Amino acid sequence: MLTAFIKQQALPASFKDTALRYYQPLAAHIFSQFKKNAGVYFVGINGCQGSGKSTLSDFLAAYLTATYAVNVVVMSLDDFYFSSAQRQQLANDIQPLLATRGVPGTHDIGALKRVLHQLKTQQTGFAIPRFNKATDEPFAKTQWPRVTQATDIVLLEGWCWGVRPETEQALNCPVNELERQHDSKGIWRKFVNQQLKEQYQPLYPLMDFWLVLQAPSFDCVYQWRLEQEQKLQAAFSDQTQSKIMSEAELLGFIQYFQRLSMHALDTITQSADLVFYLDRARKICQQRFVNHQQ
Repeated sequence: MLTAFIKQQALPASFKDTALRYYQPLAAHIFSQFKKNAGVYFVGINGCQGSGKSTLSDFLAAYLTATYAVNVVVMSLDDFYFSSAQRQQLANDIQPLLATRGVPGTHDIGALKRVLHQLKTQQTGFAIPRFNKATDEPFAKTQWPRVTQATDIVLLEGWCWGVRPETEQALNCPVNELERQHDSKGIWRKFVNQQLKEQYQPLYPLMDFWLVLQAPSFDCVYQWRLEQEQKLQAAFSDQTQSKIMSEAELLGFIQYFQRLSMHALDTITQSADLVFYLDRARKICQQRFVNHQQ
């Protein structure tokens, strides 16, 4: 199973050691907790852009399914982004920066709540949204994956999933040129923080287990995200209307994520059950179980 996964995902040979040392024991831990749990077991996964959340989630799902014969659903917060037209409406009504996907407030949290409820109550026959970053639009509903069996374990990953709101005082000073030039009154960042507090944070208690992929610093995000964009470029090279970003565009794009990513780096481990500490090459250099989950 591991060899096939590495080949399918075009991963380096070094992934085998990571999987054997960290990911398979994590899967065993998740399964043991699921067995003690009454009902569906929810795992929340946080990590900055490019930290490896998707690869980890896909591996856990494949391994849990093959090893323990459980039904696993993998979801990304990214798949709940509003369409460009919906985001443009937010930009018109509230603040122009909301036209760009990424921050809290640009996801369809109503849809996320609905799907989480359907999964928790083990419903079937419904679809989970998918978002196409190459076109910056949701996929057609006919391309959304459908849940056909009662779910046992849910893996939900997202760059801001699990992040707590900032203090009002922290919002006063801009953190980069984007905020200085385009959010001088702080309307955008205050709206984002309010959304995080009122819409996202109330859903966190649904998660039974929290995992964090902790980057060494925000400086890594540009390089990691650039690698993601290059993979996206290769996968969608035939699309003439592609919204895949150039290096310069990406440098501007990550400024939208900087504030909350830096805040997460400082705070997210406080509420995690397990932390994988990454080095600059995205390899796990340390792990730490916290709270009561050991």
